[in-house]
Amino acid sequence: MTEKIIILDFGSQVTQLIGRRLRELNVYCEIFPYNKCPEMDGSVKGVILSGSPCSVKDANAPSVNLDGIKGRIPVLGICYGAQYLAFKYGGNVDGSLAREYGRAMLDVVADAPLFQGVKSRSQVWMSHGDTISALPQGAEVIASTDDVRFAAFRFPGEDTYGVQFHPEVYHSLEGLKILSNFAIGICGCTAGWTPASFVETTVAGLKEQIGDDKVILGLSGGVDSTVAGVLLNKAIGSNLTCIFVNNGLLRKNEYESVLESYIGMGLNVIGADASEGFLSALAGVVDPEEKRRIIGRLFVETFEKYARGIENARWLAQGTIYPDVIESAGIPGIASKIKSHHNVGGLPEKMNLKIVEPLRMLFKDEVRRVGRTLGIKEELVGRHPFPGPSLAIRIIGDITREKLDILREADDIFIRGLRSYDCSEMDFPSAADPSKKAEILYDAVWQAGVILLPIKSVGVMGDERTYKNAVALRAVVSTDAMTADWFHFPYDFLSKVSDDIINKVPGVNLVVYDISSKPPSTIEWE
Repeated sequence: MTEKIIILDFGSQVTQLIGRRLRELNVYCEIFPYNKCPEMDGSVKGVILSGSPCSVKDANAPSVNLDGIKGRIPVLGICYGAQYLAFKYGGNVDGSLAREYGRAMLDVVADAPLFQGVKSRSQVWMSHGDTISALPQGAEVIASTDDVRFAAFRFPGEDTYGVQFHPEVYHSLEGLKILSNFAIGICGCTAGWTPASFVETTVAGLKEQIGDDKVILGLSGGVDSTVAGVLLNKAIGSNLTCIFVNNGLLRKNEYESVLESYIGMGLNVIGADASEGFLSALAGVVDPEEKRRIIGRLFVETFEKYARGIENARWLAQGTIYPDVIESAGIPGIASKIKSHHNVGGLPEKMNLKIVEPLRMLFKDEVRRVGRTLGIKEELVGRHPFPGPSLAIRIIGDITREKLDILREADDIFIRGLRSYDCSEMDFPSAADPSKKAEILYDAVWQAGVILLPIKSVGVMGDERTYKNAVALRAVVSTDAMTADWFHFPYDFLSKVSDDIINKVPGVNLVVYDISSKPPSTIEWE
């Protein structure tokens, strides 16, 4: 039975970040909506109560029954979770007192295991409108800020703690140490959740779950499906058949190069070239949602066509990862469902297939770590995310072969430039592994691409007036794609890429760089 920490989500936008931080400590955790609290069996070593956009004094404030939990196993309340502990057990929370948003300095005022080895004064990140104005009887304050007296507290005689700040965000400089103190020091977790242990237990579990049945997996060239494919191949070998669909909207030479990589890795893969059908169906379509619907429908039809040729298949494998599972659940009335579960259309039902999702408990950075443990080439493990609709949503407006050719060439120059620019002497962390320094710009960026704009620009090339296309470069840094900031490129890199695109891509005479962040923008333009 795998030991774990349970995180109860009250609707905070950064609940996933709590989970990711614990996983960084090699501590296994699971996230549940507050209203779907699981049974606290012997595997549960502790419970964390997340933040929330709500006030504990709201008429319909989210609440959870902690009977049988508090006082029996360790509990840590974060922000709303701390306010909930204070309010529920006899303290008070006030919306008229000091509010804190952003950085604050935390002073540890009492010895407590939660702050073992933490500096007596350190920076934390606050984001609260309500403030704890009185603690429950018997509870004691263990840390304060200049504006908030009860920034952290504990219940003596039990391992129950509350912190008004967010230790899970990067701006809380000793936040990881605090979470480590809770999970490893207080809860007693052994920190044995490693990529190697995951591979060992998952391969054994897949062998038992699938047996001698045959499995179909749709490969996309992305990290998730690739790692899922290699895990399944390790477990069931030739009983796995992979299908890689070419929708005619991939990057330059991507279909051929990725297919070759998969074959070289020993995967049993079918290349399904359906590009003509996709481009024909998309002709004249401008609306981005309509593009998505058409691409999704044709992908399912193509996948089904090839899948039906695989006799005795019983399972459909998917590269579902943990954020997909969490976001598919939603919390009614508090956190809206971000996405529907991404099964391949109605294919499982049509073909009477069962679903297997070997990565469903992993975050994206963990998928990469598992991929490296499996020996997958870095060029695949470290690949940037790429949108499902592919270049269709990086061409603003209707899609033509001419536009695709222009965009592919410009995009290829940009991506090759990222891969060749040496930034080892610069202070850029790797986006795929922030603990390491990036050697090339590609590794410092979370996601990058070129957008073909629906405008033309007047220019001068040689002695002639031109009227050609404009393209935008987009590159962002992020930890989870929920938020993202534009990447601060060296000027000489932007200058060279711009010159190369204009000089080498017929039809382009203007290059711009998108410096908007998410939010308020998104990573893709459509």
